[in-house]
Amino acid sequence: MSVKKSHLSVGAVVALVAGITLLVVATVPTQEPAQAEFVAPPTRSGTPADPARTGSPQPGPTGSGPAAPDGTVPDGTVPGATRTGSRPPVVDHGPRRGNLVALTFDADMTDAMRYQLRSGAVRSYANLTIVDLLERKQVPATFFLTGKWVREYPEVTRRLAGNPRFELANHTYAHHAFVPDCYGLPHLPARELTADAARTFDVIAPYGGRQTRYFRFPGLCHDRAALDALAPLGVTVVDGDVISGDPFAKAWRPIVRAVLSKVQPGSVIVLHVTEANAPMTDEALPHILAGLAERGLTPATLSEVLATDAPA
Repeated sequence: MSVKKSHLSVGAVVALVAGITLLVVATVPTQEPAQAEFVAPPTRSGTPADPARTGSPQPGPTGSGPAAPDGTVPDGTVPGATRTGSRPPVVDHGPRRGNLVALTFDADMTDAMRYQLRSGAVRSYANLTIVDLLERKQVPATFFLTGKWVREYPEVTRRLAGNPRFELANHTYAHHAFVPDCYGLPHLPARELTADAARTFDVIAPYGGRQTRYFRFPGLCHDRAALDALAPLGVTVVDGDVISGDPFAKAWRPIVRAVLSKVQPGSVIVLHVTEANAPMTDEALPHILAGLAERGLTPATLSEVLATDAPA
């Protein structure tokens, strides 16, 4: 049984375990993420019989699909939607042509993180400086939200959903791992993943905006059983080929170097919007954007980067 994990430095793994689980655990050996070939996911979903059970996106104020230039949403189009009942595709990147790259931001929230907020140990897990910069520079991005983060920050979620340049995606409900031994994250069995992911789609859906059927595993850890558990939901699993290493980074330069040294057309860049756990991301982001521009690369939403009709 293979388990896929993100590529983190040993120091970042230790810091991540300490901050998220509040436990002292042994450092987990890291593995370079496998470079999966690009798989173009279908853009039209099946018709679930019970939206409440399957987590099917519900229509929001601005629709549930990608907006056209006039603000309308084509009927039935949901980025990342795949045929229900089949093991979902796993993508690391889009086509290696053109000049588009995807900036993706994970919004983690565990019970331990919520305790830190309640106790005053940390100020915030919502980095509004990142959101401000993206809005000011009109930069598209895709946000992978945990359900508990959405419940903790409903106004920030509403702000993200209200921006036509932002997409919303699923990062589980409470940032639990669904395989054993995933960087010390709390573990739930794969059989509970279907309900967990469906619940998260249901939590995000009322906010409307550019809803998707993209799903990202915490720690990028998954195996066959975890993928099979997602089959009823008709999703596309998104890992990433550019791992920034921003969780608990002590300086912004290593984050920038990690991104710009690996980025190429079609890349999916993994960053975090959780301020207390990734305190240097907002300082790194302007330099990342400048470096992308110098390389002739343009940020786009995940659905645009993965589109099969991306400009050649």
